[in-house]
Amino acid sequence: MAAESESVFERHRGVIEAVSEAVYILGKNRLTVVGIGMVLLIVLLGLLAPVIAPYPGHTQSVTNFEQSLQPPSSEHLFGTDRLGRDIFSRVLFGARISVKIAVSVVGAALAIGIPLGLAAGYIGGRVEMLIMRVTDVFVSVPRLILPVAIAGALGPSLRNVMIALVITWWPWYVRLLRSEVKEVKSEEYVEAVEGLGAKKLRVMFVHLLPNSLTSLLVQATMDMGWVILVAASLSFIGIGASPPTPEWGLMVARGREFMPTYWWYSVFPGLFIFITVMGFNLIGDGLRDILDPRSRME
Repeated sequence: MAAESESVFERHRGVIEAVSEAVYILGKNRLTVVGIGMVLLIVLLGLLAPVIAPYPGHTQSVTNFEQSLQPPSSEHLFGTDRLGRDIFSRVLFGARISVKIAVSVVGAALAIGIPLGLAAGYIGGRVEMLIMRVTDVFVSVPRLILPVAIAGALGPSLRNVMIALVITWWPWYVRLLRSEVKEVKSEEYVEAVEGLGAKKLRVMFVHLLPNSLTSLLVQATMDMGWVILVAASLSFIGIGASPPTPEWGLMVARGREFMPTYWWYSVFPGLFIFITVMGFNLIGDGLRDILDPRSRME
């Protein structure tokens, strides 16, 4: 039994050492630990919203004018809005919406950008020229202007906001992955695999992609926060989520006309936007330290 356990340990020694090193690096970077805590808090609050929200029905078009614009209290931790709805409950359900937007948009953008970036960087020639010319068209438009134009044309809704953000984000992953692949494909092990007759798809997805993901993973993690921020901005200007959806940007927009007297209306949703964006950025910095040894030497 002891010999069998030792053999299992030997087979997984590399993985164990890599995980141990990652935990050690994270432990040294306290800000990254704080970022992980922030994001986990938001995710847990979103998942548990139906259980811990004191007024789950207030995410809909409920009116209770007797409780309108009440300040924070033991009954309403974050106060109430102009319709008398509990802001704390709405913020909790808003966490579910924001995390869903971030994961869906970044996941879809990666699903588009990864194969196109691999093809452009590895195949080259006319394939690369065609992909990059199309990519340059999207990249040439500022990141905030393009989703505003697309979401405005499609109409205000969360689904249209996510479509607009996916269209905006995928070209950046194509450019980033293409540059990484062009650098990695000149390595000797790639030439050896090609010499053994490996098919292009196998070379791209089995050998090139795993060794080109460092920058992409860091960027994708940071983009989670930026996607939430842009989605909130679109809702803030009226082309994102529609009432009574408890989306943070929409809640901030609805509360701005009551500032500064009824400050809690906008402050608490805005605070959650700040915590989430900051958390993802701090995690991205930590991932860069783990995946890129050169950044730790600077």
